[in-house]
Amino acid sequence: MILSIFHVLIHHSYIFFGKSVCSLRGGGCSELRLHQYTLAWGIEQDSISKKNKSVGSNLSPILRKWVEKHTRAGSKPGKNVQLQENEIRGLCLKSREIFLSQPILLELEAPLKICGDIHGQYYDLLNYLFLGDYVDRGKQSLETICLLLAYKIKYSENFFLPKGNHKCASINRIYGFYDECKRRYNIELWKTFTDCFNCLLIAAIMDEKIFCCHGGLSPDLQSMEIWRIMRPTDVPDQGPCDLLWSDPDKDFLGWGENDRGASFTFAAEVVAKFLHKHDVDLICRAHQVVEEGYEFFAKRQLVTLFSASNYCGEFDKAGVMMSVDETLMCSFQILNPAEKKKPNVTRPVTPPRGMITKQAKK
Repeated sequence: MILSIFHVLIHHSYIFFGKSVCSLRGGGCSELRLHQYTLAWGIEQDSISKKNKSVGSNLSPILRKWVEKHTRAGSKPGKNVQLQENEIRGLCLKSREIFLSQPILLELEAPLKICGDIHGQYYDLLNYLFLGDYVDRGKQSLETICLLLAYKIKYSENFFLPKGNHKCASINRIYGFYDECKRRYNIELWKTFTDCFNCLLIAAIMDEKIFCCHGGLSPDLQSMEIWRIMRPTDVPDQGPCDLLWSDPDKDFLGWGENDRGASFTFAAEVVAKFLHKHDVDLICRAHQVVEEGYEFFAKRQLVTLFSASNYCGEFDKAGVMMSVDETLMCSFQILNPAEKKKPNVTRPVTPPRGMITKQAKK
């Protein structure tokens, strides 16, 4: 199957369009160049090294062997991996320390790979390395989050896990993660994960030009003072909550009521104002299932990524990963399902946007 994808070149205030043809199986790419500028966000932070800094010695021999086994080429996971409870608690406690040692608003440097929701689809995670929502709905949320935390410990300065709305206890208490922890271990382990999730970062800025978060914008976000939020903390109902919950909406102007029952929707004009005010070129977010794994909004000033291929076995769709190189050229790699699987879901899934009504949003 051949997919036609546009190239977008942003240079100062000009946008140039090209067109390429690429194979879905080959991992197609749509490119977007963001010219680099300088910008002071009011946050002094040493730039993150581009060199992998492995701290694998922080992993126990059991965990190190487990990571190697389940990330080597040709691995085909499907069965649950039963780690010892004390090993999982160790992952949570060590990664929690690392999360708290890093800013809640990260300043990152390209090159970087960005993924959207994976929702406990462990077989996706093994093939590529995320903008939140790592657990719930899929049957292997524990394997997924444990592997993510193990990578965070091993590559603490090169692997980043922003918070998604499914990291809130009130959400994953309902959509599967709580039940999985209770069924396979105990409720206390779920509480340990909750303490860890309350220390996750909320947003990131790449080379001062790409703003990344799980959900979207907030009417209360007047400046980049996200860094003032103290952790550990659950996400409040207003303000930072919107960075995890809000959605773009082309059918309304300004801010609107969100059908999710939380946060807002925002129009293209809101995106344009945010970019202009903060001198940013692109917003990268997740939070919604989209037809081709990625979808542009607001004249390609915002992109939504969804990285769970063949989502819960219900939708025969590819996932997408966005790679950003040193020049801020963005390429979208299409990720086909590793293999056809039976529905892998423990809670209702989210249909792709536009397939059903807005009430189907997660």
